[in-house]
Amino acid sequence: MGPGRTTLVPPPGAASPVRHPEAPAPGTLLGPHYDQCFGCGEGQPHGLHLQARAGEGVSITAEFTVQPAHQGAPGLAHGGVLASALDETLGSLNWLLRVIAVTGRLETDFVRPVPVGATLHLEARCMGIDGRKIYASAVGRIDRPDGPVAVRADAVFIEVKLDHFTRNGRPEEIKAAMADPDQIKVARAFEVNP
Repeated sequence: MGPGRTTLVPPPGAASPVRHPEAPAPGTLLGPHYDQCFGCGEGQPHGLHLQARAGEGVSITAEFTVQPAHQGAPGLAHGGVLASALDETLGSLNWLLRVIAVTGRLETDFVRPVPVGATLHLEARCMGIDGRKIYASAVGRIDRPDGPVAVRADAVFIEVKLDHFTRNGRPEEIKAAMADPDQIKVARAFEVNP
C-alpha cells in the first residue's frame, strides 16, 4: 500500500462496533436517506432505488434490481453502478451507529458479471471503529441472498460533523434539506455522502 493510503483492516485495539440504542430494529426498512440520492432516492428516475434494512448487530441487508439504464457492456451492469450499490449499503451502516460519516476509501472486487434484470442482494457489516474511522465490509450476490457472489467491497468511513456538508454542498439543496420539518429526514439527508 502506498504512503498515505488508509488500510481497510481495523488496527489492533480497534473498538468493536456497537449498535446505537435508538437504531432501527432488525428487519426495519430504512427508506431513502435523501430523495435525490442516486443510491436510494425515490426522486432519481435512473437511480438504484436501493432498499436497505437494518440487520442484526451493526449489519445491513439491501437489494436493487439492475435496470437497462445501469448498463456498461450490453446487457450487463456497469461496474461503477455496482460500486455505488456497495457504497450505499456500506454507508447505511452509519445510521445504525448514529454517526455522520463519509466514504474515505472503498475497494471493490468484481467477481462475476451481473446481468440487466438481476437483483443484487447485498449484506454489509461494520468490522471495527478506531477514532473517527469506521471499517466495514460488504458482499453482493445475484438473485438471492445465498446466490453466487458477484461483488465484494471493503471500506473505511470517516466520521464528520454536519458542517462538512453545509460548507461544501450546493446551497439550494442544503437549504431545502435543512428546511424539512421531519428532523429524522434532516439527519438522514447528510448521513452517507462523500
